[in-house]
Amino acid sequence: MPVDMNGYWKMISNENFEEYMKALDVNVAIRKIALLLKPDKDIVHDGDHLIIKTLSTFKNYNMDFYVGKEFEEDLLGVDDRKCMTTINWEGDKLVCVQKGEIEGRGWTQWVEGDELHLELRAKGAVCKQVFKKT
Repeated sequence: MPVDMNGYWKMISNENFEEYMKALDVNVAIRKIALLLKPDKDIVHDGDHLIIKTLSTFKNYNMDFYVGKEFEEDLLGVDDRKCMTTINWEGDKLVCVQKGEIEGRGWTQWVEGDELHLELRAKGAVCKQVFKKT
């Protein structure tokens, strides 16, 4: 049985985020704002159905998906692109592949103790974020 990701998570670290945003071609003004934010994650996890809400004072982003089922993801407010997204379990980790105009785009998410780890990838840039369960 995959790990339970339910809960409210507060960001405690965010490494290499600017390089990740540059790889997504996010404009400099949005990058400067985004670097000041410490978004929270609100996750509802019910079997193979997950809703991951990324919440900040600037923009919110909701992702509602079923593990193993490809869907069109609208990244309006992130980098304003669309891609075909598939998320699967690899052991206790959720691994996302986002097919579109950005090469090597995706993420991996897992829980260690009371921490949620998120590794974001695009064009060879890797951002590592850690959240603490509240």
